[in-house]
Amino acid sequence: MFAISLGGTVELRPLEPWQTEEFLAHMNRGREHVGQHVGLPDLVADLDAARGWLQTYADKAARDTGRLYGIWDDGLLVGGVLFRVFDAASGTCEAGCWLEPAAVGRGLVTRASRAIIDWAFRERGMHRVEWRVSSANLPSINVAKRLGMSRDGVLRGDVLYRGVRQDTEIWSVLAHEWPVDRPE
Repeated sequence: MFAISLGGTVELRPLEPWQTEEFLAHMNRGREHVGQHVGLPDLVADLDAARGWLQTYADKAARDTGRLYGIWDDGLLVGGVLFRVFDAASGTCEAGCWLEPAAVGRGLVTRASRAIIDWAFRERGMHRVEWRVSSANLPSINVAKRLGMSRDGVLRGDVLYRGVRQDTEIWSVLAHEWPVDRPE
């Protein structure tokens, strides 16, 4: 197993099905907060559902169509980043994130996202990384900005989430825009 230091006691590591109980405990701590804008808590309501979701990403990793990483702070899972879509043939992928409340405001998602996006460009030769976010999710929009992404547009009324239509903003960064020397 590998771990990438995100500074101090924080690490980025693969999040896999054998970690289902830890993942579900994490999601239970952050369920309300994460669920404000992201449907993940609704998908992983119990152990079987959580295991199935983690297995979906293990299968995606095996097919090279997605990736899932956890953010651990001092050994406690506090969030995650992922490539929800990873299409190496076309050179495009979509990154995403979530974080439980106790870990908010420390730059963890920005640093973790920077690490996986850097890998996608430098190691995998991707051309474009997208970031899709509800227009109401200002913290996630701010992450996209800190990552140097450009707002491509808005899909108005795109998603029905918990009974409410919401807009989806699409942000992206292209390989030639990604800095050679990344700011830490």
